[in-house]
Amino acid sequence: MDIEDPRQLVAWLRATGRIAADEQPRIETLSGGVSNRTVLVERQAEAWVLKQALGRLRVAAEWHCSPERVHREALGLRWLERLAPAGSITPLLFEDREHHVLAMRAVPRPHVNLKDALMAGEFDDAQLPALGDLLGAIHRASRAAGPAELAEFADRTFFVELRLEPYYRSTAASVPASAPFLAELERALAAAPPVLVHGDFSPKNVLVRSGRLVLLDHEVIHLGDGAFDVGFALAHLISKAHHLPALRQRFARGARAFWTAYANASGEIAREAGFAERAARHG
Repeated sequence: MDIEDPRQLVAWLRATGRIAADEQPRIETLSGGVSNRTVLVERQAEAWVLKQALGRLRVAAEWHCSPERVHREALGLRWLERLAPAGSITPLLFEDREHHVLAMRAVPRPHVNLKDALMAGEFDDAQLPALGDLLGAIHRASRAAGPAELAEFADRTFFVELRLEPYYRSTAASVPASAPFLAELERALAAAPPVLVHGDFSPKNVLVRSGRLVLLDHEVIHLGDGAFDVGFALAHLISKAHHLPALRQRFARGARAFWTAYANASGEIAREAGFAERAARHG
């Protein structure tokens, strides 16, 4: 079953009892992702976003990852709705293990993608410290829950396949001089006191709706080193400062505000020995 085929999707929704036999929802394919099929299903009283993980990603290179990862994302949605600030996570509606599909409530329109707003220079400066607040709150709440409570996130396979292998390990292979530095970064990921790491915490995975940030795309979420999330986010902000010289100072201030807000929201995590240094290296 291919959810991007409206006929297949509607037939499946009817057959599984998720919509009435005579219901004809509006189906819209959403763009932007390389690892999933994503569609918007608009019904009379509500709207859903459905995601179906791909085994082979939509890139030129041969890049494979098990579609089982969509169920890690579903697990992440369940937990983050408890751990993250209210309204910052889209509620999970259902998942289907046979076809590797999850459904979540759609963020109501109008909303804007934070990356698009940043690239256009049409953003509120307060959104960047708010991003730090959001990440810090998730890390702090997951640390309080503890690794035993979050043991389902201990496996890092999807994070390795979608983050470490295509970026750190590939770079180490193509630029041998970087290999010791990257190997040490990877070693530290497993050695650090664990928190729930999003693994793809960047502006492209944040929607802004009525001034609130909503975090998306949790397929590589795992227990690991929170410094990775911080460095990943800072890398995106700093790269925009380089890409958009007219906004360079604004992004630089925003990156500092992000870090300050994260440090305050995360409690003792940002003050742990070596944390800030690891975050800077991941950035």
